[in-house]
Formats: sequence, C-alpha cells, structure tokens
Amino acid sequence: MTEMVVAARAPAPAAGRWGAAPPQELLERLKDYGQEGAFAFWDELGPEERDHLIRDIESLDLPRIDRIIRCSLRSQGAPVPAVEPVPESSVSTVDDRTPDDKETWWRRGLRAISEGKLAVVLLAGGQGTRLGSSDPKGCFSIGLPSRKSLFQLQAERILCIQKLAAQCTDAPGSTVQIHWYIMTSPFTDEATRKFFETHRYFGLEPNQVTFFQQGTVPCVSPDGRFIMETPYKVAKAPDGNGGVYAALKSKRLLDDMAAKGVKYVDCYGVDNVLVRVADPTFLGYFIDRGVSAAAKVVRKAYPQEKVGVFVQRGRGGPLSVVEYSEMDAAMTTEINQTTGRLRYCWSNVCLHMFTLDFLNQVTNSLEKDSIYHLAEKRIPSVHGYTSGLKLEQFIFDVFNYSPSTALFEVLREEEFAPVKNANGATYDTPDSARLMLLRLHSRWVVAAGGFLTHSVPLYMTGVEVSPLCSYAGENLEAICRGRTFHAPSEISF
Repeated sequence: MTEMVVAARAPAPAAGRWGAAPPQELLERLKDYGQEGAFAFWDELGPEERDHLIRDIESLDLPRIDRIIRCSLRSQGAPVPAVEPVPESSVSTVDDRTPDDKETWWRRGLRAISEGKLAVVLLAGGQGTRLGSSDPKGCFSIGLPSRKSLFQLQAERILCIQKLAAQCTDAPGSTVQIHWYIMTSPFTDEATRKFFETHRYFGLEPNQVTFFQQGTVPCVSPDGRFIMETPYKVAKAPDGNGGVYAALKSKRLLDDMAAKGVKYVDCYGVDNVLVRVADPTFLGYFIDRGVSAAAKVVRKAYPQEKVGVFVQRGRGGPLSVVEYSEMDAAMTTEINQTTGRLRYCWSNVCLHMFTLDFLNQVTNSLEKDSIYHLAEKRIPSVHGYTSGLKLEQFIFDVFNYSPSTALFEVLREEEFAPVKNANGATYDTPDSARLMLLRLHSRWVVAAGGFLTHSVPLYMTGVEVSPLCSYAGENLEAICRGRTFHAPSEISF
C-alpha cells in the first residue's frame, strides 16, 4: 500500500487511556482483514483523536466489509452472460393497451391501496450539488407557478391517491393511508427531516412517514486497503441507491411493512418531476401479471442516449439492466428489422414495483453475494485527494434475482422529467422539467374543456394543476369546463 504522508505535527500529548500502542485486540482484528494501516498515524494522535479513531473503527462491521471488498474486487473481469433483447411478452406497450385494460388496472390498484397493501419507498439520499445547492435534492423548487418543492409535489400526489382510494372502500367516510418510507443519506438526513417538520409533512400524517438512512462503505485503494480521510477517520461513502435493500432489512422496515399488511412496494427516485407516486394503474398491472418485480420503462430517445436499458441475460435468463457504458456501438444502434425500432430500447427510469416477499428474499441474496460496483474516484484523504474506489449497489441490481419481471411502457412526456443538471446544460434541467410538467397539465386542462391564454409563446409556458385537484388528469371537468386560464398559473382548489 502507498506510504501515507502528512504534514509535520506537534508531538502527541500524553498517551491517555489507550496507552502508547493501539488496543491490541482491535489491532489484531484489523490485521485479520489486512487493514492494520488504519493505525498508521497512532503515534502522532492526541488523546481525543485516538478516541475518535477507536470509535470510528469499532463502528465498522469488519467481517461484512471485508466480504464486500473481497467479493467485489474478485468479480471484476468475470465473464458476463451474453445479452438478448427483452422478449415482447415481458413488456406492456402503450400501443397494446385498451381503455378497458387501463380502467381495470386503475380500479384494481385503487382497491389494493384502499386495503393498505401498498407502501412507497423514496430514494432521497442525494444532494442538489449539480443544481447549485447543498440541500437535499427533494427540497429543490424547479420554478413552477406554485413554487412547490419536489417533496411537496410527491406528498400531494400521495394525498390525492389516498382520497381516490378511499372512494373505493365499502365503508363511506373511511380514510386510507399510504406509508411513505424515505431513504436519506448521512448528508441529507437531518435537513430532510427538518424540511418535512417545517412544512408540516405537506398535509400527511407524521406517523405515516418514516425516514431511514442508507449505509456507508469505506473507500479503498485498488488493492482493497482502507483510505484514511484524516489520520483518525476512515474515508467512507454512501453505498449507492441500491443500499436501500440492506437499509430496509437492517432497520427492520420490511418487518414493519409486513405488520402493516403491506404486500407491494413502489420504489422510485426523488428527482423525477412527473413521477406518479403509488400509481394505481401500474400497481393493478403488476398484480394482474403476478410477477415478483416490475419496472416502468420509456423508449430510448435516440441510439446514443446515455441511459441504461433492460436486457435478458442469456436466452431464457432473468431481465436485468445494462449500463450505457457497457454497451458497444453496435448494440446501441442495432435495429429490429420487423418493427424498425432499436432492439435494445427499453430505458430504465427508476420506477419500480416489488412484492414484499421478493424484497425479503432478495435482501438476503444480495447480502450473501456481497458484490458491489466499483467506481474509480478522487477520494478526500490525508494526501489531499487519492485515486481510489467507492463501492456501491444500484437499485436495479435486484432484477438479476427476480424469477419473474414485467416491464410497463410509459410515455416520457407524461411520466419522466428528471432534474439532474443545472439550467444551462443541454438536458435534464429544472427548466426542461418545468416545461414538461406545464405542457402536460395544459393538455389536461384542454381535454377537460378549459381554455388557455398566454402572454408569452405557449411552448414556453403553460398551467400547473395541483396534485390535490388531479393525479393524472382525471376529475378536472368540473373545474375547467368552459373556463379560461392564463398561463403561467396554478389551478388549485
């Protein structure tokens, strides 16, 4: 391992309660895993710094971390099964669906929600760094007329679905509650909780929202040794959005779901402005297919679009996701001669549905295999920055373990408007997401018999429909028919 170099330090104060040498038992444990380098600066540390280092190392599950490092490094370069396009039988396309299909699935989904069978998991560990903000990304406002944050838009969609589902119950006046599990990270947890408290949970009951943190994993050198962020702290990084599975298990939240009667789990990322949280149609389709896992997909916009796509691993194998970086030029441009469309066209957009039974099984399988993706990064360290590896799991890793997976095509302009880059970038900006939402909602208003006026070109603006009024364009006739709305504005109760 490369020798660590730091600036000269003053002589260490008295040895303190640890003595001149590191605790022998802890040192031997580190040696068992080849990580004794974590004590390289012991002689230079003061008593408080030594206490900090001891606590930091004792907080690590060393056998688990060693297994993750070894299995992940060993998996690099392993042969990957050949991939095939997703079979047509595994995909429900927009063109295939009839109005009766959609109505049946909608009602089936609402019925399951009214019976308390759906929980929602939100992946909200990211900060808005690329958007120019250090706040949690869910706190971000994309500049809608209402000025609502991503968190508020999603909370109000849950409120709307609860109201619609309550109308499906046999008991008049009954209420429905969807439990919302929100995964944060060490960087966003406190701020996220305060944001919800400050905004009174956006109308939800506080007891229906559960916050939990994803885990962290030490950053390592290419040979698997811990990188030291400071002489008394191991460098760590969040374990990726796929860390949600281990976190749900370790926090006993899967047990919590089971105790609440949950059978199905909707899982999505925070940065999609158009996400249909707890979508009854998707849930009804999922139940109808009887599969373990499902994903909403959109067609690739063009061959070079930098998105992962669903494939089949080997003939007859499971569906899984191939990252854009794993696809060669021939694969990205290959055309289906029958349809004239791309053969590998089903983009993963992080809109997933799982059975609770499958999540219980797959969390054990993921933990047993302990294979994480390795990302080469510049790691803050005692050197300033060190080239090293972050270990992450991805949300879509579980599809490799699913005995049955179904894909559900949605239209990009209706359900996928990500916010990933600051305004001025060429795609996935707050401005582009805002325009997609305003245009969609304007179409809803016109379809419901309303009219629009505007002082700027309509392609640059539109109206916003509050989620409290309509979830997906339904029930707007009483509000819109015969009325004229000036864009930009918000339509609300």
